[in-house]
Amino acid sequence: MSREQLIEMAKINMAHGDAGTIPQTDDVLKVPVGNYFETERWQQEINKIFKRVPLMLAMTAELKEPGDYKAMNAGGVPVLISRTEDGEVKAFVNMCAHRGSQVMDEGCGNTNRFTCPYHAWSYNGDGNLMGIYAPKDFGEIDKSQYGLTELPCLEKAGLIWVTIDPKSTLDIELFLSGYDELLAHFGFEKWHHFASQVVEGPNWKIAYDGYLDLYHLPILHKDTFGSDFPNQAIYYSWGPHQRVAGPMKGMAKMLGDSEEDWPTEYLTAGVWTIFPHISIAGFDGGGRAVMLSQLFPGETPGTSYTVQHYLMAEEPKDEAKVKAARDQLDFLRYVVAEEDYATGLKQQKAMETGAKEHVLFGRNEAGGHNFHSWVDTILETSDEDLPKLFQTG
Repeated sequence: MSREQLIEMAKINMAHGDAGTIPQTDDVLKVPVGNYFETERWQQEINKIFKRVPLMLAMTAELKEPGDYKAMNAGGVPVLISRTEDGEVKAFVNMCAHRGSQVMDEGCGNTNRFTCPYHAWSYNGDGNLMGIYAPKDFGEIDKSQYGLTELPCLEKAGLIWVTIDPKSTLDIELFLSGYDELLAHFGFEKWHHFASQVVEGPNWKIAYDGYLDLYHLPILHKDTFGSDFPNQAIYYSWGPHQRVAGPMKGMAKMLGDSEEDWPTEYLTAGVWTIFPHISIAGFDGGGRAVMLSQLFPGETPGTSYTVQHYLMAEEPKDEAKVKAARDQLDFLRYVVAEEDYATGLKQQKAMETGAKEHVLFGRNEAGGHNFHSWVDTILETSDEDLPKLFQTG
């Protein structure tokens, strides 16, 4: 069924391309500039979005083997993700039950024990407390009651979602709204994680707006992607998650009549965004690849950081392909840091002057309409009613 959806979207893209049209919203959207820098609003976004909805924190490619782990900061919460001996993925607050120290330093690795660097209390991949340093001196406790605090976690489509609130009752599959079934066509569970890098940026929503925006491509990126790059976009949504693709003129003749033979690479082209902080865009450097960008709010409303992960359908085996992949990774860092985010940081300063009351999203920028509508709606929704938003999509 999900492949049929991909084919239907391709037909829509081709029809618009041949007709020279794109879908448009009913009106232009006005977003208050204060939404991008007001401290109270920003703190609400941290608490009511990043600490309530599932975040895509890791990829299967990062934790392929039993004992593999990833420790990271997400929304101010230290998180530890583990592939257990049984092959299951689990997530925990990275906090020792003894005195609250972070058990593992940030990064990836492989181990059969997580050992706290403060007093050497140790835990297995399932989060169970296994050892206490000098137990006779410490005293008797029930170790079964002092494991790592588990977080809701789900691995699907080669991606790993974690909700950083251990008390959350929001079902992760419900939140995904069927989007994961489409992402599954990439086959990410078999892909290779080539490398990662971090880019500093502006307010997280300014950065996210850019991932949904094809309108700027032939202008801002004229010296990198080229001025003839298409600037029109067609948007599809599943709950708060979106795909943006360009209208494709003349592709029907190229693809042929047999829909079964249409290549998956074409059917999954475009930019896929996972609310509230993921962008997946396809490239070809050293082989078929995607840049998967994890966007997180920074320490202040006007800052953010993005972890760029370069995933490849196949691990590059020869020196030429490794170099091509590295060159593509360096190129994409430059484009985002020196063009997208450099422009975004200037936007940030200009908005903070208050010279304009709002910014605009045109009728051709439906992705921004959808994104900001979901941000506003989630901020206004109680914990109790949050699951209802995704039941209706």
